[in-house]
Amino acid sequence: MRLALLFLLAVLGVHAAEAPRTFALDAPGLLANRARLARGDAALAREVAALRAEADKLLALKPASVLDSPGVAASGDPRDYYSAGPYWWPDPTKPGGLPYVQRDGVVNPESRTSGDMLAFRRTGESVRTLGLAFFFTADERYARKAAQLTRGWFLDPATRMNPNFQHAQGIPGISPGRGTGLIEARHLMTLNDGLALISGSRAWPTADEQAMRAWLAEFYGWLTTSKNAADEAAAQNNHGSWFAAQVAHLALVLGRTADAKKIVETVRADRIPRQIEPDGSQPHELRRTRSLNYVLFNLEALTLLARLGDHVGVDLWQFSTPDGRSLRAALRVAAPYVDPAKVWPKEDVSPENRARVLPLLVEALRHGDDPGYRDLLARFGGAPVEGEQWRLWWSR
Repeated sequence: MRLALLFLLAVLGVHAAEAPRTFALDAPGLLANRARLARGDAALAREVAALRAEADKLLALKPASVLDSPGVAASGDPRDYYSAGPYWWPDPTKPGGLPYVQRDGVVNPESRTSGDMLAFRRTGESVRTLGLAFFFTADERYARKAAQLTRGWFLDPATRMNPNFQHAQGIPGISPGRGTGLIEARHLMTLNDGLALISGSRAWPTADEQAMRAWLAEFYGWLTTSKNAADEAAAQNNHGSWFAAQVAHLALVLGRTADAKKIVETVRADRIPRQIEPDGSQPHELRRTRSLNYVLFNLEALTLLARLGDHVGVDLWQFSTPDGRSLRAALRVAAPYVDPAKVWPKEDVSPENRARVLPLLVEALRHGDDPGYRDLLARFGGAPVEGEQWRLWWSR
């Protein structure tokens, strides 16, 4: 596979050393498409124009920090990340509503206004968008803004976040923070790939890169030793999958390849056999009130883990248990629902964006041709939707 990649890069006139050190994003696909753009590919030019329009809007974005939120973690330290469990509501039968009670799939608006989750996610997504814009255009404005947003949240002494998620997804009357809250830390993967895209820019000097690496190393230490992290690692549903993905991704960012390989190997040995039935169904996700969302959400995590496996020599796409439990089996079940006319067998509390299936099909096709998946992409993947950045690294 590596020889084929080097040959492709040579054909495109791109030196392998120029490949961005991204792990969730497809670096070879990005390089190939940048070369296509230079050759005047009209379709890709339209996609990059849309990317630039999105990035241009971000140039006016004020850097956010954990100090902006009206909520404060139970520790009392405003630098500690804090968020509230999204599906937990005041109990109308109890004084003061405590303890809160769960309404699965129904978001309490309070969870979106009292904590750091939305700002943290927006920062990560913005840095990746700006990084992609810089990668395709070499416009330093995008790199400068990405660096500014990163410094504001992670590096500036006045606003720097403490490197932990100890107080994520707290529940009033029950817990000041839970392992479940680590699902929100996945946006750090988005940010780190965005920073990889601006590496080498004048806007992101070595001193900043080293300072960010030191922050990440501290967070990795917390992520691999805390009780909250251990709780999340033990989760058998999408939470455990996303935890594995973010720890493996961060291990790769920090150069701890052996750690990343060990994590991906446990996905093959334990997570896929436990999460996916021989018929490809995902019972842990199907029991949820937003079952299609969580089926896709877990598939997104497992597909990302498969991509990370490519970096450490662990192939999740070809893996199957003797009785047929596999990533491919789960995708075969979900893939037809990219068609909005196909009725999902459960009555969920809210509809889901079926276009989320498309990048999963693209990932599967990177590891083996499938006429059925190509047909679905041709039928339902023709009209880009705003925010579909996967098209920028899709090797057509």
